[in-house]
Amino acid sequence: METSELMDKLKAPFPEKHLRWRVGACTKDKSKGIALAYIDSRDVMKRLDDVMGPENWQDRYPWSDGSRIVCEIGLRIGGEWLWKANGAGDTQVEAEKGAFSDALKRAAVMWGVGRYLYMLPNVWVPLNDRKQIVQPPELPPWATPDGYRELMNRRAA
Repeated sequence: METSELMDKLKAPFPEKHLRWRVGACTKDKSKGIALAYIDSRDVMKRLDDVMGPENWQDRYPWSDGSRIVCEIGLRIGGEWLWKANGAGDTQVEAEKGAFSDALKRAAVMWGVGRYLYMLPNVWVPLNDRKQIVQPPELPPWATPDGYRELMNRRAA
């Protein structure tokens, strides 16, 4: 598979059912918040397995200061290992485990996995009394698997 085709497959949007949502900024009365989409680290691993094959990617965690950690993700492309890295700090829930998961997801973004989530528009959505999103926003067509395929097909034509 050509490198450009691999990159397109890594960058492809995830099915909506795989997206999770958290609240960013809130109004003063906490009735509305900005919906921020994210994916689970297991979805990242599955994407790497599906696109690269389990034998053609690896991760390692070469540095930590006890509250922050760096993840490196290597992909074997054209018989050569190429590496990209990023890091994260402890999270509020399961601090150390969260840091590992976030560092993996951030390193994967360096390869294009889930990068499109950072390009989603900021949308204010209603929150319930526990400051949770009532209904996630609708995704723009380019941020859905079908819309992305259509965009890639037009690009190839």
